[in-house]
Amino acid sequence: MTYLELSAWFVGAAVIAAIVLSLIAGRRRARLGAIALTLVALVILTAVFDTLMIATGLFHYSPAHLLGVHIGLAPLEDFAYPIAGAILLPALWAVLRARRGRRDAEGTS
Repeated sequence: MTYLELSAWFVGAAVIAAIVLSLIAGRRRARLGAIALTLVALVILTAVFDTLMIATGLFHYSPAHLLGVHIGLAPLEDFAYPIAGAILLPALWAVLRARRGRRDAEGTS
């Protein structure tokens, strides 16, 4: 399995989980603008810090399993994890907020 295939499975699972969580959250859905801003910040931070870590020799990737596209020294596949986090975590947060709101509303009744 290549890093790209692993990344695709990981991001796909995050998207499916985010869709399910958004349906559960109901009206308290995550805001797309906030997700986009988070995504941009995480991609920039990943590019900078992964490049630094690869440059210092903390880790490396087998070139045989890479697509070959890099941003700095970071391979494209390395960006799947922050992208999945930016997709999944706001949906999870919205569900937890909705659940807390329902619990608070039940407590005041």
